[in-house]
Amino acid sequence: MNWQLLAESYAAVFTNPQVLLMTLLGAAGGVLLGAIPGMTATMGVALLIPFSFGMDLVPSLGLLLGIYCGGMYGGSISAILIHAPGTPSAAATLLDGYPMCQKGEAGRALSVAMFSSFCGGVIGALVMTFLSPIIANMAMKFGPGEMFMLVVFGLSVIIAISGKSIAKGMISAFFGLLLCTVGLDPTNGIPRYITYKQTDLLEGFEFIPLLIGLFAVAEIIAGVERMINGKEKQERSTEKIKNVLPDWHTILKIWPNILSGGLIGTFIGAIPGAGGDIAVFVSYGFSKSVSKHPEQYGTGIPQGVAATESANNGCSGGAMIPLLSLGVPGDAVTAIILGAFIMKGIQPGPMMYISELPTVYKVFAALMLANLAMLVVGCCGVRFFAKIVSVEKKMLYPIILVVSILGAFSINKSVFDVGVCVAFGVIGWLMNKYEFPLSPILLALILGPMCEQNFVRYMNIQHGNFFAIVKSPIAMVFAGVALLVIVYSIYNQHKINKREAAARAAGNAE
Repeated sequence: MNWQLLAESYAAVFTNPQVLLMTLLGAAGGVLLGAIPGMTATMGVALLIPFSFGMDLVPSLGLLLGIYCGGMYGGSISAILIHAPGTPSAAATLLDGYPMCQKGEAGRALSVAMFSSFCGGVIGALVMTFLSPIIANMAMKFGPGEMFMLVVFGLSVIIAISGKSIAKGMISAFFGLLLCTVGLDPTNGIPRYITYKQTDLLEGFEFIPLLIGLFAVAEIIAGVERMINGKEKQERSTEKIKNVLPDWHTILKIWPNILSGGLIGTFIGAIPGAGGDIAVFVSYGFSKSVSKHPEQYGTGIPQGVAATESANNGCSGGAMIPLLSLGVPGDAVTAIILGAFIMKGIQPGPMMYISELPTVYKVFAALMLANLAMLVVGCCGVRFFAKIVSVEKKMLYPIILVVSILGAFSINKSVFDVGVCVAFGVIGWLMNKYEFPLSPILLALILGPMCEQNFVRYMNIQHGNFFAIVKSPIAMVFAGVALLVIVYSIYNQHKINKREAAARAAGNAE
């Protein structure tokens, strides 16, 4: 590590007005795009990359990384306020973020999400700065077998997020896995449950419309039902937001979740193809498993928000590690950023640390600056965002519905996707009505395709001998951890149910 060059690179980035302005504009645009259901950080980077063509490399990277980090945080805004994740990786944030909003703590939830996103991003940036070659070499040891076991480990978290009934959680998960099988077989191209004439489903159900339907549209239907029955209560933001950042008492409660989430997000983000969608659920499941009060998760506690949002933004630094060290993008956004490097005549990879070391250090500084810019934008917007819950429900629900439909339509400009969104809104409403959790469906939809593809690839490589996987230490570690997570989650849920039954019995006795 060349400390002098690192200091000079940070100084060059943090004192360049053009870099500061572009990064701040990128962060503002990323937060706004991320807050709109359907407009992901990937889409934002793709839309704005043409504006970077005439810039130098570092200002253009500041713009793109600002969008990246801002979009990661922005997705939590709609997840917390309207039960509609702006981005797929914000889906786990609503598990505790939306209940906090319902309890009149929208401002607190937003500030915790913003602070945790910033801290997770800083952890990712620091790990990227000091450990990127080591982690990149570890990540490249992940073949199909290791990736399959990583996905199995991710799926084991389903039990931890199943709520009161593990059986209902598993039914939801199997329903999600069944949905993943619709469309063309990814290996052989054979249509499953469709014909070749059903072109809208050749690639299966589009994830974003399904996500918006299950959460946002389902919540709208439930809200309209409550209004018809006279049970809908108008929420008013009585919360006085004196400080846009969490108070010290809250920070002391959430810092272990931030630290673990940032490290989990960075590690999983560094594995090409994994991404924040897996990291947030793994981080949430881990935080719930090690908590002394796991029964509080899902009821609206800041620890749940902190665990997911720190992992979310930790992935930004993690995904940059294989990009810079090996020339392999960690996720869809860094694949676009790879294109920006190539357009500037720079080829990321091992030689970049030799021939382009000053540029590498400026990228480190630019990512740190992007997280600071996201924090500034978030601090300016918290008070405004928190007021959204005070809007009359009869006005808010139509607005959310229009935004949701536009978000579903914007992915492929397809009316069919709008139909999918509405249909799954009805399904989500019915499942909520009968207390089937929706989060296991979401996790299964994210991990199902990865599970199938890596399993088939592994079996082809091993000529059908699945048990050859025991020769992989990495795969066996993930298998062992998955087993521990399953056993411990079942034990935890049994303990929670027993405690709640005792409390009900004591209440009835009184």
